Amino acid sequence: MTSTTETAVTTQVYRVYIKATPQAIWDAITKPEWTEKYGYGGLADYDLRPGGKAHAHADAAMLGAAEEHGHNVPDLIIDGEVIEVDPPRKLVQTWRMLMDPGLASEAFSHLTWEIADGNDGVSVLTVTHDLTDAPGTAVLVSGGMANEGAGGGWSWILSDLKTLLETGDRLPWQ
Repeated sequence: MTSTTETAVTTQVYRVYIKATPQAIWDAITKPEWTEKYGYGGLADYDLRPGGKAHAHADAAMLGAAEEHGHNVPDLIIDGEVIEVDPPRKLVQTWRMLMDPGLASEAFSHLTWEIADGNDGVSVLTVTHDLTDAPGTAVLVSGGMANEGAGGGWSWILSDLKTLLETGDRLPWQ
């Protein structure tokens, strides 16, 4: 396997153009009153300083849906630590999914959120997820488990975030 192929497998990069300010995007990423409105509805809990916690908690809808399908979901669904913070431009954190024991046993991955000004009030959000030593998580966040009821990964989350910020509405659940 060439190093180019290895990079493509272990590092996923997503870019979305959003008609919103960098501050609005930053708030949507880091504040629980926003994070519960898009994606899977997890409540963000960030201590925005290097070494601070970067957690996401299941909300009532997620817990209810899991119970309805016979799954146990822990309150804390994503565990991590803030590595670098430069509001409203950049957030680097570690990231580990705790909803599944197999994924929880994988290494922490590194997640970088970068927000840049674009043209005409459009900002550019780039999410880079380094998934070295986390192959199961790589499949999950790529949307590769959507047919198994695990959602559409980062593409779906970022599309929902964009829709929410631009229209005030979220995408219908898949």
